[in-house]
Amino acid sequence: MVDESLIQDTIRAGELRKITMRRVVQLIASAVDAGADAVLVTCSSIGPAVTLAKQLFDIPVLRIDEAMAEVAVRQALTIGVLATLRTTLDPTTALLRSKAADAGRTVELVECLCEDAFPAVMSGDTETHDRILRKALLEDLKDVEVIVLAQASMARVVATLPKDALRAPVLSSPELAVLQARQLLLKGPLPERTRV
Repeated sequence: MVDESLIQDTIRAGELRKITMRRVVQLIASAVDAGADAVLVTCSSIGPAVTLAKQLFDIPVLRIDEAMAEVAVRQALTIGVLATLRTTLDPTTALLRSKAADAGRTVELVECLCEDAFPAVMSGDTETHDRILRKALLEDLKDVEVIVLAQASMARVVATLPKDALRAPVLSSPELAVLQARQLLLKGPLPERTRV
């Protein structure tokens, strides 16, 4: 299911609004009603709605960035977080803090918000977007132990860097999220769902 109005509303409002959270929960409910065995929500900006939805459904409901955050707090104490939108940076850092607390670890987060990159890519100027992110990766986050990409779309920029350009490993959410979903689905039989 694709509904870009969810992220557009969040960007416009500068925060995840309650009405948007309700819409996310409704979409998850539609997926459950259609027979989904798990739901993966692929936008970090609306991640807090997923946290709420987890309590409402008997199937796994996953945030795209959840597995990435768990790996990051296990691997490092100093974590760089790269984002182009405040509405993505804030939920990602909150998730990292939560996962660190769950793991009994104290982490230092180095936030790197590249606000000029998002309007550039939205206007079709991918060159400027990529240049801004490359600078952030190579200069602003050079002293962290691991880098977390708050937006999965930034992974292609990392792929353009020379192999040894970054000292820290870079984590992106899509692959880790799919592996997490696979593991949850293969663990054993899922609870029977009652159809109404």
